Amino acid sequence: QVQLVESGGGLVQPGGSLRLSCAASGSLHSFSAMGWYRQAPGKQRELVASVTKGGSTNYTHSVKGRFAISRDVAKNTLYLQMNTLKPEDTAVYYCNAHIVGVAGIEFDFWGQGTQVTVSS
Repeated sequence: QVQLVESGGGLVQPGGSLRLSCAASGSLHSFSAMGWYRQAPGKQRELVASVTKGGSTNYTHSVKGRFAISRDVAKNTLYLQMNTLKPEDTAVYYCNAHIVGVAGIEFDFWGQGTQVTVSS
């Protein structure tokens, strides 16, 4: 069983920055991909950023140029650096680990979420 623990959320003013962390219980090499999702009140959960095992990254259009996803394999930790935050970035942010096992069976693991609030 994979455990993911997020940290780093909080209240920040518009234009500010936050860095989210996601500590995994196992080696990041175990995962086919990892990502950050968010869910705002009344909205569906959406993918914010992802990184594959090979290091390819992907961002949703609204955060391109402002957010950066990265990994520290030695620390088994995934990060999301968020700059120039906007009120519309307010949401609960979730860490995700995706595994493609034998016979193509896929598994998803989720953290408990961390609240990010952007407000003046």
